[in-house]
Amino acid sequence: MRTIGMLGGMSWESSAHYYRLANELVAERLGGLHSVRCLLLSVDFAEIEALQAGGRWDEAGALLVRAAKQIETAGADLLVLCTNTMHKVADQIEAAIEIPLLHLADTTATAVTAAGLQVVGLLGTAFTMEQDFYRDRLSGHRLTVLVPEREDRALVHSVIYDELCRGIVSETSRAAYRRVIDRLVAAGAQGVVLGCTEIELLISQEDSPVPVFPTTRLHVEAAVDKALATP
Repeated sequence: MRTIGMLGGMSWESSAHYYRLANELVAERLGGLHSVRCLLLSVDFAEIEALQAGGRWDEAGALLVRAAKQIETAGADLLVLCTNTMHKVADQIEAAIEIPLLHLADTTATAVTAAGLQVVGLLGTAFTMEQDFYRDRLSGHRLTVLVPEREDRALVHSVIYDELCRGIVSETSRAAYRRVIDRLVAAGAQGVVLGCTEIELLISQEDSPVPVFPTTRLHVEAAVDKALATP
């Protein structure tokens, strides 16, 4: 089994989900007492969030590059960046390391196309929904990406940072997200990408009339596939 490097902490709530899912999947596939071989480096999200808010993406990228190099030096065979938003600096990280970085948007797009869909709604932080780094990566797989209207984007973003990143799961927010999803479907979305690693703590398939694509689970499944693949 190869060693998966996990660069997490953004937030630790979703990174814990990454770790749990990876262990569950390895146990399911190998049985017995098997668990994942991984290295998890968790950064201080307050530092990252301040850089995000200030638009200081190069500095945030440099911080994550240093962390990624630590993971590589420690012996990881591949790297997963446990956050959708910070894939904005994925190219910066990828250029600085020798081990492969498994891009979250690519694993998500693969699942969407395998389901035969072409138009998806995207939920995530405001950075992910409004900037082009993530939408363009999905579009590069010949997908059409829809995002919520401005008020809905603000709501989705605030729930992520004010609630989910703090471990708060609210039925009121779940109901609000369901309404956002319904409006995306009415606008033509055939499926919905849960494009923030925390959203899976709140939303599941039963909350949507169309298929949802849980990016954390899809990312972990792809990483475990690679870790268990025959050399």
